[in-house]
Amino acid sequence: MRGCRRWGVLSAAEEGTMITRMSKVEIVGPRDSLQDVVSLLQGLRVLQIESEAEAIADKEPGEDALAPFLHDEQERALFERLFLEDLRRRIDDLFLYLPKVPVRTSYIEPRSILHTVHTTVEKHLRTARTLHQRRNDRRKDIEEQNRFSAFLRTLDDLFHETGSPPTRDVIMLTIKDQSAVDTIRKMIADLTDGKFEFYTVPARSGTLAGMITIEKDVSETVSAALTREHVPELKLPPDFETLSLAGKIAYLQNRSRDLGLEIGKIDTELEAMGRRWTPIYRRVREWIGERIALLMVTASVHQTRMCFFIRGWMPADDVGRLRAQLDASFGMKVVLEEKHVREEDLEKAPVVLMNSPYFRPFEMFGRLLPVPAYSSFDPTPFIGIFFPLFFGMILGDAGYGVLLAALALFLRRRYAKKREVADASQVLLASSLYTIIFGVLYGEFFGDLGTTLFGMEPLMIERRTSVIPMLVFALSAGVVHVVLGLLLGAITAFRRKVRREGFAKLLNVLIILCLVAVFASFFGYLPGLLSRPIIMVILFATPFLLFSGGLLAPLELLKNIGNIISYVRIMAIGLTSVLLAYVANQMAGATGDIVLGVMAAALLHLLNIVLGVFSPTIHALRLHYVEFFSKFVESGGKKFEPMHK
Repeated sequence: MRGCRRWGVLSAAEEGTMITRMSKVEIVGPRDSLQDVVSLLQGLRVLQIESEAEAIADKEPGEDALAPFLHDEQERALFERLFLEDLRRRIDDLFLYLPKVPVRTSYIEPRSILHTVHTTVEKHLRTARTLHQRRNDRRKDIEEQNRFSAFLRTLDDLFHETGSPPTRDVIMLTIKDQSAVDTIRKMIADLTDGKFEFYTVPARSGTLAGMITIEKDVSETVSAALTREHVPELKLPPDFETLSLAGKIAYLQNRSRDLGLEIGKIDTELEAMGRRWTPIYRRVREWIGERIALLMVTASVHQTRMCFFIRGWMPADDVGRLRAQLDASFGMKVVLEEKHVREEDLEKAPVVLMNSPYFRPFEMFGRLLPVPAYSSFDPTPFIGIFFPLFFGMILGDAGYGVLLAALALFLRRRYAKKREVADASQVLLASSLYTIIFGVLYGEFFGDLGTTLFGMEPLMIERRTSVIPMLVFALSAGVVHVVLGLLLGAITAFRRKVRREGFAKLLNVLIILCLVAVFASFFGYLPGLLSRPIIMVILFATPFLLFSGGLLAPLELLKNIGNIISYVRIMAIGLTSVLLAYVANQMAGATGDIVLGVMAAALLHLLNIVLGVFSPTIHALRLHYVEFFSKFVESGGKKFEPMHK
């Protein structure tokens, strides 16, 4: 085929990335086998089907007879999908009202009862909604009456009376604004000529519960005035007014008990409905999801008068297994064929990241980035290598590393079934091991406590006093990291056939390494005689840099040098950590009290460990996202989303 080559299972993975190789496939079979084939593919979850638009754009010469599978039935399929989505929404609404109780598994065939379910779910939804509303109303009544019952008991203690005079009436209020008490009191005084009693007690949420005792002949006037002022009044049955204060309390308590019994009956009714109907509705809902997925899939399937064609992408390693499964299920009636992959098809290929067990937990950091392009690199292995390395370089205390390793092992064992926590604990374990290694190299165990107790000495650098060597060490790590990023970026550029960009990145690498050599010769790390030829190489490479990278190439070079300098943070943050640990140990000896000194030192070390987890994590990730990945990782990939039930 002109303009393409036989890639077969080509992918960027063949070029050394960790992105899974993908194959473009076509499945062909008789039309009457379509639904069975789709059901099998949904169960296997290995094929991402091409959308209808992509399939049309990808149509090869001689395929004019192909048409969408639902071309003649598109309107019917649309109405069926709308019907099913509406039914699923109603079932979901019903589940919001039904209690979550253990139920049996239903094996009923949903298609045969679909229209019956459409009728019953509406009736059950109305019933459940009504019961739910009644239960909420009764609970509000109980809360209100319990509040006034407590209020009346308080007044009973104040009055020491056994009953209210028959010529007086009682009005009970809820006062939301405490500043309104004086206004209410003045209004009642004007309406009753001062012949009233007004009591308030604190209620819930900052409100007040109030009770007014007044003459019966002005009761309606006062009640109307309170309504005009928007002061809520508790309405109770007429026979409540004739009861004594103790009788009112007993009435409210009995009424709360009756309401509680009514709530219990409502809960029992909802539970019975849930036990009987939840299995059926749950099975119907599962079938609806499968049916909608089938309708969405078949909308992208093409057909001739006798056959169907399914085109899509799948991991290359699964092609053989899927072909064997199709042969076992359908014989030779259904055939899977790998298609030619053109250069432009690589932009459509979905991305699947496949990493070893060690690197897989580090995908949690890669998920914070856009999906990488199929022809780019998977950032996960690079994070898995360099993140714990930088973490250990920054924290670098063997004592802290031991504690973090113990914490990681505990979390991994305690939350083994929670993927996010398990992955985070695995990352923490790897980082803590590097922390122990660098702690031994730095000679640090809870600061200088290892030196004091065990005579521990640094094997490489003593960070607290060797600032310049640590600075050189951090910058060396930056040179390695940034140069590696530029080399990977050059590989990506050459792969995309953007040769000028690739040469520009290689020249950046050359000039950066030459500058490093020049500075090393100035400080005596390399012979001084090398500086002149190295400078000549830089001057010779600069015009080629301008030619390949354009006028902005020098700015890009300066940016890369600035990226390297930013790795100084490894030294700076690590120095802060070791100084804080040193201060903690000094404070322990300066207090004059062993117990108090140990407690103070332990608290400072604990604070240092907390900071030592967050700071290295944030800065190590920044060095990856900004300084490293910007050199070679290309975004714009499509996540692999296989057909599923």
